[in-house]
Amino acid sequence: MEDKTLNNLQEEIKGPGPVIDQAAENKEILKRYKSLLRACRGNIEKGDRKMIRLAFNTALEAHKEMRRRSGEPYIYHPMAVAQIVAEEIGLGATAVVCALLHDVVEDTHLTLEDMRGLFGPKVEKIVDGLTKISGVFDHTSSLQAENFRKMLLTLSDDVRVILIKLADRLHNMRTLNSLSKEKQLKIASETAYLYAPLAHRLGLYAIKTELDDLALKYTEQEVYKSIARKLQQTKKDRDRFISDFIKPLKEEFERQGFKAQIKGRPKSINSIWNKMKKQQVPFEEIYDLFAIRIILDSPPETEKADCWRAYSIVTDFFVPNPDRLRDWISTPKANGYESLHTTVMSSSGKWVEVQIRSERMDEIAEKGYAAHWKYKTTDVENALDEWLGKIRELLEHPESSAIDFIDDFKLNLFADEIFIFTPKGELKTMPAGSTALDFAFDIHTDVGSRCIGAKINHKLVPISHKLNSGDQVEILTSSKQQPKEEWLSMVVTAKAKSKIKSVLREHKRLLAEDGKDRFERKIRNLKVDHSSFSINDLLLFYKVPTPSEFYYRIATEAIDLSNLSDYFGEDGRPVARTVVKNETPSFEDMVRNVRGNADSLVIGEDLGRIDYKLASCCNPISGDDVFGFITVDEGIKIHRTNCPNAINLMSKHGYRIVKARWTEKQDLAFLAGIMINGVDEVGVVNNITRVISNELKVNMRSISIDSNEGLFQGKIMLFVRDTEHLTRLMAKLRQVNGILSVSRID
Repeated sequence: MEDKTLNNLQEEIKGPGPVIDQAAENKEILKRYKSLLRACRGNIEKGDRKMIRLAFNTALEAHKEMRRRSGEPYIYHPMAVAQIVAEEIGLGATAVVCALLHDVVEDTHLTLEDMRGLFGPKVEKIVDGLTKISGVFDHTSSLQAENFRKMLLTLSDDVRVILIKLADRLHNMRTLNSLSKEKQLKIASETAYLYAPLAHRLGLYAIKTELDDLALKYTEQEVYKSIARKLQQTKKDRDRFISDFIKPLKEEFERQGFKAQIKGRPKSINSIWNKMKKQQVPFEEIYDLFAIRIILDSPPETEKADCWRAYSIVTDFFVPNPDRLRDWISTPKANGYESLHTTVMSSSGKWVEVQIRSERMDEIAEKGYAAHWKYKTTDVENALDEWLGKIRELLEHPESSAIDFIDDFKLNLFADEIFIFTPKGELKTMPAGSTALDFAFDIHTDVGSRCIGAKINHKLVPISHKLNSGDQVEILTSSKQQPKEEWLSMVVTAKAKSKIKSVLREHKRLLAEDGKDRFERKIRNLKVDHSSFSINDLLLFYKVPTPSEFYYRIATEAIDLSNLSDYFGEDGRPVARTVVKNETPSFEDMVRNVRGNADSLVIGEDLGRIDYKLASCCNPISGDDVFGFITVDEGIKIHRTNCPNAINLMSKHGYRIVKARWTEKQDLAFLAGIMINGVDEVGVVNNITRVISNELKVNMRSISIDSNEGLFQGKIMLFVRDTEHLTRLMAKLRQVNGILSVSRID
């Protein structure tokens, strides 16, 4: 029975079918199915192949009338997700089955009950976790945030939900070309904001790297294309350099009897771009465009010692930078990553990063969670369980909004970690930037709530003290201490923030109860009948949003009840007054309110020209790729798509994003900033201002130059017409004698 659909496909291919394209598609589907089975070969047991075929047939039948936006048969997508799950993550048959079925319940007539009947309760549970939320949401929160929250709720049952979801996102990112630019930006922003850090936290390095690169490809297209082009142009020189670097190492490894692969691995485009921004240098000045990876064929019992022996061989040939040694073999990262990193000086005068690890370590680094099971690494499993435990703790507070939840959750996705010791010498992993208060809450909520200070390496410090790797920390407590609002600014971990918010909410609730008692006593004293007034009218009178906030303010004496008699007349009844209607404007109303005589931007598709403000965080100018963001009280703000805040706005408040584009050039001036670095020589400032004012007729608003030991750095704010005008100006300035670099200030 389960082979019926597959056999039909084979029959259609054999027969002289009327539509050639259909036959070609059927042939392609069969080809992909066989490729999927090959990818599963190492991870499936007897009988699993039958279940995979049933899942494939079910998905094929359910999606047979559906097409992707690109025009391809929809079945290509679940098959591709299953291929990633099997080949790139290394999961087994159950995950492959769920990947094939992940869109069936959401998009077709089949139900979760059908899943249980055909494949059992485990598959039903995972597919349920993968099925997107449907229905109506509160439009003040992001649908994506709600969806992500639901996905995490299944963590307590099966972490495969997240792994399949990551595979789903990876394939969607690989095929993003067919969507509109607005959707590309939103999906890419969500990917950079949540999915790439999540892949990193689960140890899926290869997937994390690709997600980051693909997100950059759509959020900063020109940057991505430029770096990709330059990488391609320098490939031959790079390959020659790597070959020369590796040659003596290979010979020495063979001489000493080591079985090892030594290869050069290019850095990702996203990591190169991050280095360019961090170091404020162009592509040509980034020297570590690749890393040399040494992978040893060593048994688990000798792999640590072998890695250090390999390190010794490398440093016999090349001088290491002592500040750049990273030992993640003795203390692995919380996501299970183990490797020895060093940076050495090559014979041609370039720094080169060298990574040394065993085959086991390499597989865990690439495939993350799935590889942990294969090697049964107890410490890694414990670390992963501990992290999942922290996520479950966050999920215990459903009263928090989805956006707050995502913000708190994201705090657990830190790339950098520090290692802290308890007074008894137990090792704890914390996010970089953690404080003594974070550590107290990590031990226990009660310890955190009563924390008054800490002893770090036997020295007394305040609760806000930032911890460093290797610190030994003892927490000091007092029964009189309780959490305060300002504590939220002293912590960085999700657990601490969540617990402090929870305690503050409870404290506020108790105060509100006390305030309510005071209010009731006052009403009795004024001899007012409860049925004669509405609490909502009182909220309007005191300009307070909710009853609980009203009672809380009474308890904290922010509201003085002495003027309550002004509200009630002498007869104890409310004085008649005009009630101001307080309605939240709709999206259309907000757009209508900010509509004006805009003459250089068109917002949205059919909304015409409307009023706007240019965001000060990125200072967009005509010609930049931009989008509009509807603010609560400032109308529509225009941001550049590569604005530092863009990813955050698009991923968390996608429903408030509107399309924006520049119309034909207008005779307008936009404020832009440029940074100039150069050699401090006589006349250089005069030359700069001459180019700006005389040659290109640009008005400057401000100029500041700071000179230090023969070099200078200048910041100039000026008015330009558009990006082309600014680009031409920067090109002219680069030609001035003594100028080393010119860049736009973001």
